[in-house]
Amino acid sequence: MQAAAALNSYSASEETPQDVLWMNAAASALLVVAIGLLLAAGVTKLTRLPYFNLQKVQLEGDLQRNNVATVRANIVPRMHGGFFNANLNRSREIFESVPWVRKAVVRRVWPNELRVVLEEHRPAAYWHHEDREDQLVNTYGEVFDANLGDVEDEHLPTLEAPPNPTAGEAKAMLDMLHRLQPVMSSLGEIDTLKLTERGSWSVEMDNEATIELGRGSLEEVVARTERFVRTLPELKHQYPAPLAHADLRYPEGYAVKLRGLTTLQDGQKAPVIKKPAVAKPVPAHGTPNSNKPSSSTR
Repeated sequence: MQAAAALNSYSASEETPQDVLWMNAAASALLVVAIGLLLAAGVTKLTRLPYFNLQKVQLEGDLQRNNVATVRANIVPRMHGGFFNANLNRSREIFESVPWVRKAVVRRVWPNELRVVLEEHRPAAYWHHEDREDQLVNTYGEVFDANLGDVEDEHLPTLEAPPNPTAGEAKAMLDMLHRLQPVMSSLGEIDTLKLTERGSWSVEMDNEATIELGRGSLEEVVARTERFVRTLPELKHQYPAPLAHADLRYPEGYAVKLRGLTTLQDGQKAPVIKKPAVAKPVPAHGTPNSNKPSSSTR
C-alpha cells in the first residue's frame, strides 16, 4: 500500500500544469511568426535589389499603325516596379490604352525583363449611328476609337446602325456585310450597309444605286439578294439603263427603277418583277407592263 501511494504521488508530481503547456505553445507560435516575418523581410529586401529592377521591355507583334520605338518611349516611363512586384494587369492596361492597340499580353522574363506581345486593330468598316461620332469596326466585329484620318485612303464601307445599338450589333452587321459582298460584286462595291430599328436591311452601292433588302435572318436576306442578282441581267437585257433603286421586300418578286428612264406617268409605281418558276432551269421575269420601269434622273 505504501508503495502504491508513493507511485501515485510521483506520477502526480510529474504532470505539467495546463498553463505551462499553453505558454509553451504560445512561445512556439511566436517563434514561427518571428521566423516568417524575418524571411518575408529578407525576400522583400531581395526583390528590391537594383538587379531586379525592370531594365528591358521587349515589344513584339505585327505593328503597322504604331512605331515600336515610339510606343516604348511613351509607355515604359509610366510603368513601375521590378521583376517581382510589377503589376502585370496594370501594365497590360497601359499598353492597351495606346491608339490602335487591341490586345496586349505581358509576361515576365527572368531576371529583369518584361515581354509584351501587341495586337493591333485591323479596320473593316466605319461605324456610324446617331448617338455619337463615327468610330471604326475591326475584323472581329468590335467597335473602337481611332483617328479616322488614318484610314481615309482605305475606302472602307460604312455600317450604319440603328439608334442605341446593342453590344453584338456591330458583329452581326459585319457578318451580313461579308456575306453580301461576294453576292453583290457584279453590281459594284457596297458603300453603306444600313440596319433600321425595325430590323430592315438596305445597301447603297458605290455607283449610288440603293437596294432595299428587307427583314429576315442572315440566310433569308442573302437568299433574297442572290435571287435578285441572278435575275437582274435578264431585265437589263430589255432595259440596259443603270440600276438606280431596287426593292426586294415583295413576297413574290422585286421592283426596280432604272436611271434615265422616266416613261411612267405620275403616280404610277415601278413594275414588280416576279420570281422565276423553280422548275425552269433559266430564271425568267414576269411580263412587264406596257410602261417601262421608272428611274430617278441624276
